Amino acid sequence: MKILWHAATMLCAATQCHAFPPPVVLLASAEKSNSQIRRRFLHQTLTHEPPTHFTRRWLHVRGGASAITTSVSPVSAASSTVTALQSTATALNGADATKTSTRTKTTVTARQKYLRNARELAKHVWPSVPKRKNAGSGTDLKSALDENQKERQYAMGVRFRVILSVILMLLGKGATIATPFLFKMLIDTIPKYSGAAVASSTAYSVAPSPFFVAMASRLPISLPIVLLLSYGLCRSLSSFFRESTTAIFAYVAQSAIRSVGRSTFDHVHSLDLQYHLNRNTGALSRVLERGSRSISFALNAMVFNTLPTLLEVAVVAGLMFRKFGVWHSVTVLMTIFLYSSFTIFITQWRSSIRKDMNALENQASGKISDSLLNYETVKYFNNEMHEGQVYESTLHKYQDMALKAASSLSVLNFGQNAIFSMGLTFIMYLTLRDVKKGLATMGDLVLVNGLLFQLSVPLNFIGWVYQELRQSFIDMDAMFELRDTKPSVVDSTGAVEYDPSRDGTQIEFVNTGFAYKTSPPILADKKTLPDGATYHSTHEEEFVGSRPILKGTSFTIPQGATIAIVGSSGCGKSTLLRMLYRFYNPDTGTIRIGNKDIRSFTIESVRKAIAVVPQDVVLFNDSIGYNIHYGNLNASWEEVIEASRKAHLHDIIMRLPDGYNTIVGERGLKMSGGEKQRVSIARAILKKAPILLCDEPTSSLDMRTEGDIMNNLKEIGKDTTCVIIAHRLSTIQDCDLIVVMDNGRVVESGSHDELVRRGGRYSELLAFQKSFSSSDVDVCIDAETAMDLEIVGYT
Repeated sequence: MKILWHAATMLCAATQCHAFPPPVVLLASAEKSNSQIRRRFLHQTLTHEPPTHFTRRWLHVRGGASAITTSVSPVSAASSTVTALQSTATALNGADATKTSTRTKTTVTARQKYLRNARELAKHVWPSVPKRKNAGSGTDLKSALDENQKERQYAMGVRFRVILSVILMLLGKGATIATPFLFKMLIDTIPKYSGAAVASSTAYSVAPSPFFVAMASRLPISLPIVLLLSYGLCRSLSSFFRESTTAIFAYVAQSAIRSVGRSTFDHVHSLDLQYHLNRNTGALSRVLERGSRSISFALNAMVFNTLPTLLEVAVVAGLMFRKFGVWHSVTVLMTIFLYSSFTIFITQWRSSIRKDMNALENQASGKISDSLLNYETVKYFNNEMHEGQVYESTLHKYQDMALKAASSLSVLNFGQNAIFSMGLTFIMYLTLRDVKKGLATMGDLVLVNGLLFQLSVPLNFIGWVYQELRQSFIDMDAMFELRDTKPSVVDSTGAVEYDPSRDGTQIEFVNTGFAYKTSPPILADKKTLPDGATYHSTHEEEFVGSRPILKGTSFTIPQGATIAIVGSSGCGKSTLLRMLYRFYNPDTGTIRIGNKDIRSFTIESVRKAIAVVPQDVVLFNDSIGYNIHYGNLNASWEEVIEASRKAHLHDIIMRLPDGYNTIVGERGLKMSGGEKQRVSIARAILKKAPILLCDEPTSSLDMRTEGDIMNNLKEIGKDTTCVIIAHRLSTIQDCDLIVVMDNGRVVESGSHDELVRRGGRYSELLAFQKSFSSSDVDVCIDAETAMDLEIVGYT
């Protein structure tokens, strides 16, 4: 920008423009507030128009500005500067276009979100009816036919209820609008039957129809009594139709909530491990809760408030036009227009406040969950005061936003009331003038008042409905954005079911590379590999990521073998098991199972064939029996007890007052680390999978129990392919293969005796661990800790 203004100064000085006496002084630094004047000056310079007073004032010396004096020839200045100015003008116009395009894009994106939410909602309110399947034979086919029949009945039942609700809603609005007309007839009829003078009838008045009068004359009661009873009946019918609509549509709303909630819950479970490691549990729970609640409100608002109110406004405006003339109708429409415009304007302002409130509410909820889950940690460090202060800080911010929301709501309510009161006053004045002229009766005055006041009830409510409807769409948008999140690990195209008996359980890691990251894998001198591609490399510099873990790892696990993996913390041991369980895909290289790329099998079938004993055991807040049974929900209770016996857990459970019905608490906090680990081992045993993955399965057990459980695992491993991440080297000496890892690579492998004879890395770790065990210090050092101590220089 400085170059532009310097060039403009040179041009003006060179052409001896009369408005800029040399030397021309220009501010070296332009201010944003002067952008319009700069643009005007640029236009005047390019078109040779004389500068205005404002551009001349702008070009004069201002405090602190540096002056630039020019002394160049007119021809050279013009030839060297005009091109630069024209190109810069094009750039400025392009910048304006970009800003306009960005604003338009933002608007389109918001509109697309609303349409997306409406489409998603419509799928569950008006579900598609599946085609009827043909009859056949076989148990599976019969089950499929029954399921198809249930889906058809459900979809048709929901559609029938939607149609019936609309019909009842229309009947209810008809009865509501008819009520003030009956009251008007009653007012106009009373003077005739009381002997008083009756106002002259005009084209604008509405009298009871001849049929209505004839029917009333046959009754033993007078016409006013008939009208009064009809008035009460209409009010009752209006309430009946309204409540019937609510009762019938409740099934539709609750079915939509259940359907959306279940599909969203399933989708969250389908997301990959990386998403769940990064998420905030409390905030995610609030998104799901508010999203489900907003569906119910949005549906009820549309069926019971928005659509009926729009229909009532249209009918009332039409009746006003037909009965009283154009000014009554215009007054009604103008009042509704001003009322709606004001509501929308204020509500859009309030929406930003509600978004901030939601964010702070999520933050407070997440803080509560995080603090309570770390209850013991808080106690260990006496940080109750700190936790309270952090939570209070969030609550203070939420309080400020809540007060701002309350103030803005007061402004909205007052404005709505003022607009409606002015409209009502004016239309009553018009009607009173017609009464004075003899063009309307006193009943008409009551009719107008009744119609407007009757309309004010849903209108006052629809202002709140609009606010909440916008908030509901915001909440639904957060939930549907969650549904739009795609997992990074999905089934490959053409993936088939994995059958261990057919494909075998041999496992191979071939030059496997992996890095924890937030962006797609990047190779230093290669393009990103597509899914299924294999890139063989053993060079560390080829593996680039935010945190490289595995760097060309290769080894084979024979079918039916029991192998152990040892190494320092962070060398990739647990990552190998997670990749085998399809929580992650390798960035480079492949993982083979049964001599086939693991990505050629469906994720579900691979996971069915693998049982896992994780390093960090998290239990459901349910009974011990349920947590063990969770390993195989189809297992019998006898099998559950047998699995707990093999995990050396049965005797411990039987000593508890409630036995297998003992509640373990949230995340299993009522149980010790060793007890939780035994539950994890028991449910892995119960799964009876052909592949068993154990990530330090005995890390929280005493040495005697560890030995017993390791013997049980070896017994189970006779018929399975078993991979154990070792905790202590003394427990893995009988394994068929021991793999030693360091810095993301396999440094050596072999049996215990082979590795000891080699005198390599494994032999050093074993000697290091034995030296601690035989020392005066009463401590047991595992292989991982031994390598970590060596890394930090402990000797």
